[in-house]
Amino acid sequence: MVEVKFCGMTREEDVREAVRLGAAFVGAILTESPRRVSAERARSLFAALEGTMVQSVCVFGDEPLDDVVDAARLAGCHIVQLHGGVNGPGTAERLRKALDVDVWQVVRVGPQGISREETGDRNGADGVLLDTLALSALGGTGVTFDWTAVAGDVRDLRFGRRLIVAGGLRPENVRGAIDRLAPDIVDVSSGVESSPGVKDRQRMADFMAAVRQTNPEPPVQ
Repeated sequence: MVEVKFCGMTREEDVREAVRLGAAFVGAILTESPRRVSAERARSLFAALEGTMVQSVCVFGDEPLDDVVDAARLAGCHIVQLHGGVNGPGTAERLRKALDVDVWQVVRVGPQGISREETGDRNGADGVLLDTLALSALGGTGVTFDWTAVAGDVRDLRFGRRLIVAGGLRPENVRGAIDRLAPDIVDVSSGVESSPGVKDRQRMADFMAAVRQTNPEPPVQ
């Protein structure tokens, strides 16, 4: 079953809508972004998840590891998602030891596919998230990458880890990404927004419906 993460949350009502629709994850961005929130604000957003099975994700960029630990602890997230320069050897293990969280590490996909530099040290991660390489932003650009071209590389990257696919997903194309890459999780932000950080309820519902069409029907009891 492919699960859904709604990312770039800035409003409690959008978090509650994600829960209502059946998302498995919601994310808040604690690094440079039009959707950036403080750790305190992320904690407030995640309070809407209390009593649910939905997991919270804190997204970081090039912040020092100690700052990541402090902010993630204050926000109270279940998963730390890492972009940028904090992806060094042993980072995932240090975060798990300090915070008791899962760690997703981002691999950015450029026009030439996945570079060796991007694969880096991913052995310690619980999940690998594929996102589109952009010079102007860590993510949330609304731009897709060539899913077919990286299918072979993905098989090696996902070994023993969950595969999360992001990068320009929206209701109209998410089924194509699932068909080509068979991810465990699809991650959407700008593709369901009316403006940065403001989710569109109909777009959210359409995205969930498109993902559900790719999932097998549950067995009859």
